[in-house]
Amino acid sequence: MQDIRNIAIIAHVDHGKTTLVDKMMLAGNLFREGQNLSNQVLDANDLERERGITILSKNVSINWKGTKINIIDTPGHSDFGGEVERVLNMADGCLLLVDAFEGPMPQTRFVLQKALQIGLKPIVVVNKVDKPNCRPEEVYEMVFDLMFSLNATEDQLDFPVVYGSAKNGWMSEDYNKPTTDITYLLDKIVEVIPAPQKIEGTPQMLITSLDYSSYTGRIAVGRVHRGTLKDGMQVTIAHRDGSMEKTKIKELHVFDGMGHQRIDEVECGDICAVIGLDKFEIGDTICDIENPEPLPPIAIDEPTMSMLFMINDSPFFGKEGKFVTSRHINDRLEKELEKNLALRVEPFEDSTDKWIVSGRGVLHLSVLIETMRREGYELQVGQPQVIYKEINGVKHEPVEELTINVPEEFASKMIDMVTRRKGEMTSMESQGERTNIEFDIPSRGIIGLRTNVLTASQGEAIMAHRFKEYQPYKGEIERRVNGSMIALETGNAFAYAIDKLQDRGKFFIDPGEDVYMGQVVGEHVHDNDLVVNVCKAKQLTNVRASGTDEKARIIPKVIMSLEECLEYIKEDELVEVTPKSMRMRKAILDHDQRKKASRQ
Repeated sequence: MQDIRNIAIIAHVDHGKTTLVDKMMLAGNLFREGQNLSNQVLDANDLERERGITILSKNVSINWKGTKINIIDTPGHSDFGGEVERVLNMADGCLLLVDAFEGPMPQTRFVLQKALQIGLKPIVVVNKVDKPNCRPEEVYEMVFDLMFSLNATEDQLDFPVVYGSAKNGWMSEDYNKPTTDITYLLDKIVEVIPAPQKIEGTPQMLITSLDYSSYTGRIAVGRVHRGTLKDGMQVTIAHRDGSMEKTKIKELHVFDGMGHQRIDEVECGDICAVIGLDKFEIGDTICDIENPEPLPPIAIDEPTMSMLFMINDSPFFGKEGKFVTSRHINDRLEKELEKNLALRVEPFEDSTDKWIVSGRGVLHLSVLIETMRREGYELQVGQPQVIYKEINGVKHEPVEELTINVPEEFASKMIDMVTRRKGEMTSMESQGERTNIEFDIPSRGIIGLRTNVLTASQGEAIMAHRFKEYQPYKGEIERRVNGSMIALETGNAFAYAIDKLQDRGKFFIDPGEDVYMGQVVGEHVHDNDLVVNVCKAKQLTNVRASGTDEKARIIPKVIMSLEECLEYIKEDELVEVTPKSMRMRKAILDHDQRKKASRQ
């Protein structure tokens, strides 16, 4: 029996988790001599690299002094909670990574709470102690208080703490005495994290994640809970709905470094990949062929946000994307449901080309849209809506815990903005020149808040939020007050026309861009919508006059990311997403029909 440690890594966005894993893999001699070491191995997909966040959880394993350490990466953002809940089931302990200046953040708290509930043993790593004005001692106390408030057991509260800098590649027991490598941390993992218990009996394995290979099809990944799985063994799959299905394991792989390695049998406690099963979902159990005993399936939190997805029906339909029909989009959403546990998809009121897609938050849904867009899909999405619940006859809505960290002089502005959106301040403390403010705010109030907070704080604010609970409905919230500027006709936008309209508001288009009737081309300075003709060319006459030929001076357009567009649009507007562009538009394009609809 090989000596094994299964460990999950928990950290807030940008606290150095991926860097640390790279260094651990380096210590386990996973790279060839002279191989490029600077790339972040775990955040391999393009979206993860651009945003600097972990979205999909991945597994790697290293060998340290004869012990196999399985490292399981967890997403830090609460919108990907569906990922977190399944992944932690495979671990026996967790590494909690905190920044020596910022301390534990709300999103860390979310994952840590799940880990402590399952009963994982924590090791705390205070990272980035080489930063100026860091405060490792205080951060250690903050972590202790946090664990205490999350009802950690006495054994969990008796956690070892390791100080160091993952970037510079050292870990030590005292932050004033840097070492030369991260040996101290790896030794601590082997010493403190319990080895998996060996449970005798018939085999059991809960499928906690999916892998896919174009060569062998879908692969089930999980941790063997009891007994031994063998290559070519006859097994039963116990589905979530209680049905049983007999099948055979074609191949068994274990994680070795960053890849897989084929093996004859896997004992309980190790994490493995099973190839050759036909129909299975996350949460099913692979068990004995004669006496199947399923394990309890994974409980997943409910979605709190929903959005309308529909096919692209704008005048520019099909110009840039490869997959544009309702069949394409429907198949893609069905495929996403297989591995994205916290997602729900329902057809919209008997329509074949509209779907209601529900998820954990705006980020969760926007990552799906962005992924589809890069794969060549064209679609349109509506404004994110909060999912309400009826509890004891009272309408309830999701409430989130919001933390804003800003320089002191902007604190009053932040409080004013959040309270207008029905937020309630729960605590406020100053840390040096910055202030940390915590609120409880309805999820509706967070939609569109980030852009305003960054503008009001000159880009200095750090904002994070996580779902807390459902509370009674808080009343109406005023949304964006400015109206939209809408294109009058389809054509090419002229600099001459935009120049003459600049005092009417900010533009989202550049001269020379194609626009269509009903497209939102800018933000009006007043609260009503304004229809403008940006395709109007200058009338050329043969009469000269002084002062008629000034050149057009154009202010650069406002560039918005996908999340900002989703948070910006009103109820009667949609975002059109294609592989090359994002446009905002009115749901009803024709100006006269919009007037008729608004009268009814």
